[in-house]
Order: sequence, then C-alpha cells, then structure tokens
Amino acid sequence: MILVAAANAPEDNIASRLSMILRDIAPATRVEAITSLGQMGDVAAVEAIIPTLPSEMLQPVLSALHDAEMDAAFLPGENRRKRLLISDMDSTIIGQECLDELADFAGLKAEVSAITERAMRGELDFEGALTTRVAMLKGLDLKALQDAYDARITLNTGAKTLVETMKASGAVTVLVSGGFTFFTGRVAEEAGFVAHRGNTLIDDGAALTGEVGLPILGREAKLSALDEVSAENGLGRADAIALGDGANDLAMIKAAGLGIAYKAKPIVAAEAHAAITHTDLHTALFFQGYHVDEFVTG
Repeated sequence: MILVAAANAPEDNIASRLSMILRDIAPATRVEAITSLGQMGDVAAVEAIIPTLPSEMLQPVLSALHDAEMDAAFLPGENRRKRLLISDMDSTIIGQECLDELADFAGLKAEVSAITERAMRGELDFEGALTTRVAMLKGLDLKALQDAYDARITLNTGAKTLVETMKASGAVTVLVSGGFTFFTGRVAEEAGFVAHRGNTLIDDGAALTGEVGLPILGREAKLSALDEVSAENGLGRADAIALGDGANDLAMIKAAGLGIAYKAKPIVAAEAHAAITHTDLHTALFFQGYHVDEFVTG
C-alpha cells in the first residue's frame, strides 16, 4: 500500500508531519520508505510505502492529514498511472461556473448562482435546475458568451500540466461537462484535452432562446461517457481517473479506478476515493506516482 501526501509546504516538512501522524495514530505500523515526488509551484508531495495498515486505521490517518492541511490518499501499487483522464469542467478544470458568469452579463448572477450551488450539492435535480437557469437567460445577446469566456474563464492551477502529462504517457483525455459546448470546446483546447462533451445552448442566430438541446448531459451521461470512451480504447473503469466537484460528477467518480473530489461539495468528498482540498491539480499526478521531473508544462 502506498500513501501519498501533498501540501503547500516543503517536502521535508510534509515527510516529518506524515511520520508524526502515523506514529501517533498507528504506532505499530512499519513504513518502509518515504520518497520525495518533488515540488511544483507551491505544492510538494511525498509517498510512503506501508506494507500493512489495519483497515480501521485508514480513515483516521486521512482525517489527521486533512486536519494538517495535507491532501492524501491510500493507493494500490498496481495500475496507478491511469490511461484515461475524464474530468468535469466548471470549478474543476476551470475556477468558475460558466453559466453563473454568463448570467452576470444578464444581471442575474446572484439568482443563477444560488440555483447552481443547490444543484451541485445534490439538493436539486440537475436537469431541472439547468433548464430553469438557461430559461432565465432568454434574449441574452450571443456576444455575451465570448465576452464571458474572455473576461472570466481561467484554468485552475495544474490543469494544463495534468492533461499534457497524462497525454504524454499515452492516456486518453476527455472533458465532460453539464455546461455548454461553447465553453467546453474552448476550455478543452486551452487545457489540451483531445475530446469534450457538453450541453448545447439553443439560439436564434442573434440571442439565446432560453432552451437547452436534448438530451441533457447530466449525472448518468457522465458515467456513460466514462464507459463509452473506455470501451472505445480497450480500457476498463479501473484504468480511468475521474475528477469533479458536484453531485452530478459523483457517479463517474465512484466508478473510476481513481475518483477524485476536487475542492468538492461535501456529498462528493464523502464518497470519492480521494480528495484535493488544500492543494491544486498537480496533486492528481502525484497520486498516480508521477515525479515532477515527468511533468509536462508550458
């Protein structure tokens, strides 16, 4: 078993705190080695080889590391480097919710954001919440889409490095979003994804009609995308890493071999295999055993 810990701290500091936490919680546990995975920007990581650790100790160790502001995960030694990256877009690969930012150009950001937040927490049906929000934007000039993208949308730290590094290792990379193809196409190109899927905004050639193209890509469609892309490339679910933050990402996160909740809503973080809360998307590479020397940047 391998334990990876990442934090916004020097590697020796992470290793020291990791050792201390293991001694406090599981004093009988033998650690074979703690190895540096390097530092990228503010984030450094180490991995520890732990031959045996009682299953009842896993969550207490992870909780203690989380409380120490470290992102950590227990991982098997086999099949760590995934051959399919499938990721949500809004608040995962990018730092914004595209629909909320678009709504700001209609003077409705507060109203739309409130619905978005409830939907991502799983309190509202995703499809219903989506159609409600889009209907509020009826009549919005199409120019607002490009204006919103240019002025508001930015990649999260580590997004492009995550995609390009996995591509360089032969992985398939797919962006799948309950958001809209106008944005997924642009974000996919900027981050380096080879394919993207999203919903479609209907327009009359000059403005939005307030309608969404059918069928709507939601929770089950994201899971289907994972299975379809896996099958097309001769892969299984165990070969995939999936990232997301909202309730509509949970099915694909739970199904993937490594499902990561990225700065996610509580309902998602509670059920994902691992979580990135304190650091950035470089940690998704550290969890797979990549050293910073292998990162593809730029």
